Amino acid sequence: MLKDYFIKVTKDALNKAIDEKKLNIDKNIQIDFVCDKPKNKEFGDFAINVSSLCRYAKTSPLVLAQTICKYIQSENFSIGVVSGFINFKLEKEFLNNIVAEILSKKQNYLQTNIGNFKKVNIEYVSANPTGPFHIGHGRWAALGSALANIMKYCGYDVFQEFYINDAGNQINKLAKSLEIRVRQLKGEKVELEEGLYPGEYLIDCAKRYIDDNKGLSYGDFAKADMLRLQKELLEKFRTHFDLFFSELDLYKNREVDKCMDALKKSGKIYEKDGAVWFKSSDFGDDQDRVLIKTDGKNTYLTADIAYHKNKLDRGFDLLINIWGADHHGYIPRMKAAIEALGYDSSKLEVLLGQLVNLIQDGEQQRMGKRKKMVTLDDLVDEVGVDATRFWMLMRSSDTTIDFDIDLAKSQSDKNPVFYVQYAHARACSILRKAVETRLDIDNKTKLEPFLHKYEIDEFFNQPDILPLFDNLSGDSFDAIKELILKLEEGRALLYNSVKYRAPYMICKYLLELANSFHHFYNYTRVLSEDKKDSLMKLSIVNSFRIVMATMLNLIGVEAVEKM
Repeated sequence: MLKDYFIKVTKDALNKAIDEKKLNIDKNIQIDFVCDKPKNKEFGDFAINVSSLCRYAKTSPLVLAQTICKYIQSENFSIGVVSGFINFKLEKEFLNNIVAEILSKKQNYLQTNIGNFKKVNIEYVSANPTGPFHIGHGRWAALGSALANIMKYCGYDVFQEFYINDAGNQINKLAKSLEIRVRQLKGEKVELEEGLYPGEYLIDCAKRYIDDNKGLSYGDFAKADMLRLQKELLEKFRTHFDLFFSELDLYKNREVDKCMDALKKSGKIYEKDGAVWFKSSDFGDDQDRVLIKTDGKNTYLTADIAYHKNKLDRGFDLLINIWGADHHGYIPRMKAAIEALGYDSSKLEVLLGQLVNLIQDGEQQRMGKRKKMVTLDDLVDEVGVDATRFWMLMRSSDTTIDFDIDLAKSQSDKNPVFYVQYAHARACSILRKAVETRLDIDNKTKLEPFLHKYEIDEFFNQPDILPLFDNLSGDSFDAIKELILKLEEGRALLYNSVKYRAPYMICKYLLELANSFHHFYNYTRVLSEDKKDSLMKLSIVNSFRIVMATMLNLIGVEAVEKM
């Protein structure tokens, strides 16, 4: 992470200047240097403004920066000063080392151990087993699975979980809805009652029930059938869970009762107006919450508290839940319950997923009244898994997504996922052409490939012998430098995407990386009769391919090799 490296270099030099009494500054002063790219690239590749220290050093920005620079030991970079800015310009050896490290570490180049093997439970999607997934479930599936992938990659011990809400009145409604559909198929004149599930998907379920209900009740069959379809779609969508946890099991194992007993012992529940209440207001919630209603039935919150207690009792260091934005008010009451049970509420993190608007023919579609693509399954069939996942991940989870169906299906540079995948495919094409037999169009004869595979393999496997970019200058070298520096940014980017639980940062980075590669391609002839020059440029192409493929795999999008 070059920015962090140059900040450290500057701080070390500052401390040496203070130690040798060249600057009269207290070493205990909090220093927060920021490393940025200069607006004028002629100044260098990175710059740090040290002017904030002038009030302590009682000297001008220029003199301060010059004094610090005297204690910087430059290694493969040069330094310069403009006013209070210290500028760093990378030499070709520095760029060479970045490429060598990527080729050496391959798919592990981007890895950091920010997680330090911390046990994390990520619970997401968790839809009721009463029907197909809607579009919002697709956003949460993409977000949860991508977050799990990048956290695993960065050293977390990740467990992915789907909570099946199968203990409420919705299952009774589902059973009744299926029963009526079965009776209709058998010729009875019966209508669905108000409040039941009207979806036509239950007609197909009813047909399967008639063919072979396996002796199950309407409710058990419908729930199993819906859950089977949900699991099949999740696998298709590259979303893999370690556990599907049934809410019913909380009751069967008396975990809800045990949780209520624990809350009673804490003194945080009371009876009022025939109901049982939880004193969540004692923990910052805006009001107390009902746990057992006047009819003696539990609220949704009761089982949810027991479920979170179950997860904490399984020894997870961190619980990450992905909920819809309409659950915002649910967060403080759940944290309050965790505290009341004697656990650390900071162990719970909640990411809220905003809505997805479908755009077609330039107009927003009203999801509830559409004849096509009401479900996630429909959308995936229409635009593909790659496009659906990438579009679902492109924006921060707390912002609404406008999913342009027509654009997502198009093969154009304006389609983000196509633009990114095409860059990777182009890199793969260059690597293939390097070892393929060529055709002399004028003489209609076959020519030897530019390079043989063993030459490339030998070169890539010995990155310490990589040639420097001595013969490069002008636009071609600028494009190469831009691409290499963008590759190096990947580690810091991935670190931040984990730290802030923000896979959208990867999508943004992939678009920038693809743009840098296309720019490189336009200004650089990679393959020529000069083997040394071709190998050097192929090393950059392969470095790009490695980083691009790693990032795409982490967000569950295929790194295609041909388009």
